[in-house]
Amino acid sequence: MSARSAVGRARRAADRAALAEAGQAVDEAKVALGERGPVWWSDGAPDYNRHLAKNTPYAAWAAETQAG
Repeated sequence: MSARSAVGRARRAADRAALAEAGQAVDEAKVALGERGPVWWSDGAPDYNRHLAKNTPYAAWAAETQAG
């Protein structure tokens, strides 16, 4: 969170150098947390990210949850 806070401070100050440094710190934190970088799981299941729910095996569940 400190890196994200540094991004906000740099933006408010319009400090491009500090923004670049803070952005790098955010990237390093995300890689360390597994949010970026190589895939760390290998369960073999297909990845349905970037698909509409109606175009996945979860279509019936999605329709049911939206119906209310």
